[in-house]
Amino acid sequence: MDDPRRYLPAVDVLLSHQAMERSQISHRLKIRAVRELLASERQRLSRADATPLESEQLVSQALDMARSLSASSAPSVFNLTGTVIHTNLGRAPLAEPAIEAMTRAARHSLALEYDIDSGHRGDRDQVVESLLCELTGAEAATVVNNNAAAVVLTLSALGAGREAVISRGELIEIGGSFRLPDIMHTSGCYLREVGTTNRTHARDFEQAMGEETGMIFKAHTSNYAVEGFTAAVEESELARIAHARDVPFIVDLGSGALTDMAALGLPDEARPRQSIEAGADVVTFSGDKLLGGPQCGLVVGSRDCIDRIRRHPLKRALRVDKLIMSALEATLQLYRDSDDIARDIPTLTLLTRPQTDIASTAERLLPALVEHLSDMQVSIAPCKSQLGSGALPVDRLPSHAFVIAPIASERRSGERSLRLIETAFRQLPRPVIGRLHDGALWLDLRCLQGEAEERAFVEQLGHLSLNRDSGS
Repeated sequence: MDDPRRYLPAVDVLLSHQAMERSQISHRLKIRAVRELLASERQRLSRADATPLESEQLVSQALDMARSLSASSAPSVFNLTGTVIHTNLGRAPLAEPAIEAMTRAARHSLALEYDIDSGHRGDRDQVVESLLCELTGAEAATVVNNNAAAVVLTLSALGAGREAVISRGELIEIGGSFRLPDIMHTSGCYLREVGTTNRTHARDFEQAMGEETGMIFKAHTSNYAVEGFTAAVEESELARIAHARDVPFIVDLGSGALTDMAALGLPDEARPRQSIEAGADVVTFSGDKLLGGPQCGLVVGSRDCIDRIRRHPLKRALRVDKLIMSALEATLQLYRDSDDIARDIPTLTLLTRPQTDIASTAERLLPALVEHLSDMQVSIAPCKSQLGSGALPVDRLPSHAFVIAPIASERRSGERSLRLIETAFRQLPRPVIGRLHDGALWLDLRCLQGEAEERAFVEQLGHLSLNRDSGS
């Protein structure tokens, strides 16, 4: 028999097909897709039992491949994990004014480091410095690309070559192997631990102060909480001890809320203004957590300390671009001007969403889910959402979730069925990310809000494919 690979159409033949010519995909991408498909076909047809495809099938597969090649490697997803500020899913969604500001900055030149009044070079920190000072009570402020960078830069600029005194119970490690002892070493500081894991007193700090002391450092505990027989030193007392030795007192807040969370009916969270008022010389916190802005690290504090931080060589390497600065400015303006901050900052909107509203969403969408998962048991159950990204690790918010589990007669193959359904949701056009818990897939609906989002969720359910023959 003739080798079927001899009869594969040429690249130009497939590219001249009507369906190819009608497609809006770039010619360059179509060429790449056709070549890769034909190479794959040659390999497949080398097997004796392989059947050649028709030209129509080859064109269809080539177009599918071209679309796949042009698709984003970081697609939009439905975050139904129950973690509102999810690090792996991009943390905080931006407010509309911030999105508009980023779009404007992307489209046009921007007076980022240019002083309009004088016609001379300016400082990009000036875009947001006055806003940050107004909102935190600090004398000065600067911005870097994330809070880890803010901590590294602050330690390097203010404490390199000297001891950083910190409570043993605050030597944190967070996601991505960010370990505070390692960061201090990298920054050139010498770690000086005081107290014990669960109890540290003012006398521990006082006894540690000496000629080699460069700062007192306080880290807001992230991703965990120490409870029970505990003791910690108030920030005002730490500031007094540091200033008596003429060294700075540094506070890393991590999440860094800019509004009174308790006033919104949420668990309370430390704010930069409180630390500044307590006497902190520098406070670092994130822009993309409870603040609800873009990824960045914010550094606020005394004019002297911030000037020293700005002059450090690392500052330029860690600075943010015009897109981030524009989004941050718009977000901070909302905090200054909004009459309803929980309405205008999407992260706060999701965190303060009433449980009754979430339950209503579940009831509306349940029939559609049951229709497309007829061979699974689907129900609604109360659950607890968490804030995420290290903020308030113990506190939970009441919510409702879809609970998808194998029917009773299939419980033996339940684990395999759960993996299949979880994978099927992840492979939807807009992936749905939930969590496996207690023998079921849970889809927490706290972050599924609004008619447009509900409609988008339901409309793609028809794409659910549970391939039970694909293996375990």
